[in-house]
Amino acid sequence: MSDKMCCWKCGAILIDLILPMSRREECASCGADQHVCRLCCNFDPQVSDQCQEDRAPTVTDKESANFCDYFEPQSGAFKAKDTESERAARVQLAELFGDQLPEQKEENQSSQARAQAEWEKLFGSDN
Repeated sequence: MSDKMCCWKCGAILIDLILPMSRREECASCGADQHVCRLCCNFDPQVSDQCQEDRAPTVTDKESANFCDYFEPQSGAFKAKDTESERAARVQLAELFGDQLPEQKEENQSSQARAQAEWEKLFGSDN
């Protein structure tokens, strides 16, 4: 089981994992705590307190180490961000407010050039 366990935050495979998991267990890749609600098989964002175990103590920070005795790590807790829906939302916002689309922005533009472009956008280029 431990060879398939991955970090809930970055998805890196947790190497040399000893079960039961210590409260101080961290991901070697990103440093995130691993004895957290987000890695537990009882974690369910659709339920009250986001936990399916009725007897578990209420934990407010689901991404920090806790002392829950009902913690059972699950493989597959890492959920990659849905970049396609995020990108679509950014495009809709850009269209709504008349901004440039995110991929059209010049990332290597100097601060002076950005300020000049904003000035021209606000006051026109003939000032």
